[in-house]
Formats: sequence, C-alpha cells, structure tokens
Amino acid sequence: MAHRFALALALVAGCSSNAFATPPAKTDVKLVSIGESHSFVSDALGEERTINVYLPPNYSDPNRKFPVLYVVDGGLDQDFMHVVGTSHLGSIWARSQEVIVVGIATKDRRKELTAPTGNPELLKEFPQAGYSGFFLKHLAEEVKPFIARSFRVNGQDAIIGESLAGMFVVEAYLRQPNLFDAYAAISPSLWWDDQRLAKQAEGLMKTRKKGTDPRLYLSIANEGGDMQHGMDRVVRALHGRKNWCYTPRKAMRHDTIYHQSMALVLQYLFPTDTPVAPESGFKIRCDKKG
Repeated sequence: MAHRFALALALVAGCSSNAFATPPAKTDVKLVSIGESHSFVSDALGEERTINVYLPPNYSDPNRKFPVLYVVDGGLDQDFMHVVGTSHLGSIWARSQEVIVVGIATKDRRKELTAPTGNPELLKEFPQAGYSGFFLKHLAEEVKPFIARSFRVNGQDAIIGESLAGMFVVEAYLRQPNLFDAYAAISPSLWWDDQRLAKQAEGLMKTRKKGTDPRLYLSIANEGGDMQHGMDRVVRALHGRKNWCYTPRKAMRHDTIYHQSMALVLQYLFPTDTPVAPESGFKIRCDKKG
C-alpha cells in the first residue's frame, strides 16, 4: 500500500504587507509532493512496516538513475524530513550527489536496533531487546529489493543512523559489510550491553579480508563515558584498514550533532566531482582515517 504525503501551499498573488491581518476572500491551494509512503507486512518482523521515499528533482528525467541513502529511524516523525532537506540543499550546492532517500521507520528502537543480550539488568528494563538481526534482515531481504525493483537506482547505496540507529549501522558494517557501499554512524550508542559490540569489533575485523572494506564515516559528540570508550574501541579495530573517516565533534551534544553534521556526512557518502573553493568550508577533515 502506497500513498503520497504532501504539504499544502497557499499561493497568494499581489498581497499587501498587511495581507494576513485581513484574510483574502480566496486563495489558490496546491499540494507540493514531498515523497511517498509505502506500507506492507514484513515477513522478517511479522508485522506491518512503513518506508518513506523521497525522489530528487531530476528523477523526472527517465534516462537517469540515482544512488540511494537508507535512513534508519526514517519515519515522518523521526529523521526522514531533515535528511531529505539537507540532501536537497547539498545537491543544489554540488556538495553531494542527488540521491533517493529511503526512510525506514522504527516502532520500538530498543527492540529493533539492539543485538541479543544476556545482561539481566538490561533484560529486566528492556525485555523486548535483541531483534537487530531481524531488522537487518528486513532491510536486506525486503526493503532493498523493493527499492531496486520500484525505482531507478544506479547500484550505489549507503546507510545512516544516529544514537541506537548508529549502533545498528556499526553492527551492520561489522557483520554484513557487503550489504551497502557505505555506512555512517553518528554518536552510536556503543555503551549498550557493557560495550559488547565495540568489544567484538577487533575480532570481527580480523576475520575480514583486507581490501574488501566498504566506506565508513564515524562521528561522536561530547558524550564521554562508555559512549566514547566504545567508539575508541571501534576506531582501534579499524587501524590498518582503508576507506574510513572518524571525526569527533566535541563542541556538539548528543541532541545537536546529527542535524549539524548531515551536510558533511552526505558529502562523504556521495561526493561529487565539482571543484569547490577552499573558503566554502566543504573540506572533510578526519581526525583518524584509512
């Protein structure tokens, strides 16, 4: 089941400066389409799920194909809209490519974005936790094939997430590196389960053949504690590998880093060949990189 979501835009011609003090007798209203929502029953999750799809302006050209950005926590009331807006602006500036944005809505983040745990304290507080493998299967076997057969994609894609969704992206990078061409995790919640995933990172990277790493962007706000310790473990596990960038943002907080970093992240994930002036501020600076 699919439907379009839109904004109502009132177009009023010849209004004076006090037009809104006395409403005009008549306005012309047009619907501005932002994208599409698709709902279907997921076999992997056993319930109805929703994905939101934004198509870039030049998608109207039937001869063009586009890369895809998958956004975890991509509901209309989650991160879909701000990612779409930043993507649109990035393509206007030629800072990043035009992309199809696919928002994968989550319902219970503690359930869907966390790996199984034997921690009794976590299980007591979050007994539903541990379904990240099923959510990843939902992406791999249901969402990606649907997008591939429904839209003009060029075979290039990336996934992004923040906080618990960021930890989910790190898990996907470590366990299924061939699923996406690029991964981006912003302030991932690597504190979860006593940093269990972060502690597994070195072993998981050692089992991967060198020269097969997809691109990875990591960033973290001024988090401290187990959040930072978990990130440090993952960064150490990446030493000697290629195609990764780590950019800590100590001037930002957990609730501000995602929005403020998005333009830079999109530039890393989907770079363009357009040269930019140094004063533009578009240069990507990695604290540590491969």
